[in-house]
Amino acid sequence: MSNSTNDKSLSSNIPNLVPETSFQPTLTSGLLWLMTITTGVVVGNNYYNQPLLGLMAQDFNVTESKISIIAMLTQIGFALGLLFIVPLGDMVRRKKLILIMFIAMIISLTGMVLASHLTQLYVASLLVGFSSVVPQLFVPLAAELATDEERSTAIGTVMSGLLLGILLSRVMAGFIGDLWGWKSVYYLAIGAMIIFMIFIAVKLPDVQANFKGNYGQLMRSLIDLVRTQPRLRLTAFRGALGFAGFSGLWITLVFHLANAPFHAGATIAGAFGLVGAAGALAASMVGRLEKRFSNYKIILASIFLLLLSWVIFLFAGYTYPGLIIGIILIDLGLQAMHISNQSSLFALNIGATNRLNTVYMFSYFVGGSLGTYLASQAWKHFAWEGVILTGFICTVLVLLAHILYAKK
Repeated sequence: MSNSTNDKSLSSNIPNLVPETSFQPTLTSGLLWLMTITTGVVVGNNYYNQPLLGLMAQDFNVTESKISIIAMLTQIGFALGLLFIVPLGDMVRRKKLILIMFIAMIISLTGMVLASHLTQLYVASLLVGFSSVVPQLFVPLAAELATDEERSTAIGTVMSGLLLGILLSRVMAGFIGDLWGWKSVYYLAIGAMIIFMIFIAVKLPDVQANFKGNYGQLMRSLIDLVRTQPRLRLTAFRGALGFAGFSGLWITLVFHLANAPFHAGATIAGAFGLVGAAGALAASMVGRLEKRFSNYKIILASIFLLLLSWVIFLFAGYTYPGLIIGIILIDLGLQAMHISNQSSLFALNIGATNRLNTVYMFSYFVGGSLGTYLASQAWKHFAWEGVILTGFICTVLVLLAHILYAKK
């Protein structure tokens, strides 16, 4: 990574880019809310399994470590969808692509409820993640349609829906899973996908693509973006390791709560999503903060919130107040850094919003998958303290990268 002052933000640096000067629909409040709500509902597909892992382990008669692979595969599938599907948003009409992905989500979710063996559940989980990339088509779309002054606020609004969807999906899944079993959660998800697919078909405008070339050239341009954009490399690194610690916490929280002194079930584990919603609600405020503070300072403050959360988890993680305060801080810190990262990327304005988002979010969820794996292994060998150490180390690396390479 080199200093972000060396960013090359001219579209001529990347082959086959068409500057975004053609007519585009405007971003109305109704359209923004449709994308925000749909984002929240769709992203839940990737996170329903987390509070349900205990119920799934009982149903398939497997260990916690084996069933935890489901969450990891879902995140890997999402990362692959980001890499191979989301770039198409610069090449084909967004509306058509989004509707195709809704059909794929419905098929994948159906595979979850029909799985009779653990291997089938693994495959279905991977495909659920792979197909549930619609939110990452909405974020750059909102950034494109918004004015320069509204961009951060629009991104923050859509991202509020995304994080609320992540957190509240855990609450809903834990509650419904305890009442009617884990499969009932996925039946409801299938119904929700059908309803929102209809809304999108009717309301979403048809936005022109801005990449002129074939799919191979499109994918090769991702490498060119990584090579020529230092800001992209830095934001991808920060996002990946920040989300690694976050994912590690949530994947092991259900097991931590099942042990002494809590002895809590899936409902309580899912309810902690309500606590983390405070961080999601703060997302829409990042745009206002950017008018008073630099992007560097906002991200630095966000990283310190993440570090503070791990300290609280270490010293008070065996109490409900300690977990509540720590979860509020980790959600607030991660979300603020995430919004600032994306706002910084889309401000490059090089006609490649979907591909910039692809590289960033692919790194983000690869980091999440890595964090899930490392935390599950840390839990296996060192329990709660091992998870905390994993998250703390990831966050320290984020801090070092930010101090050394970000523009002050």
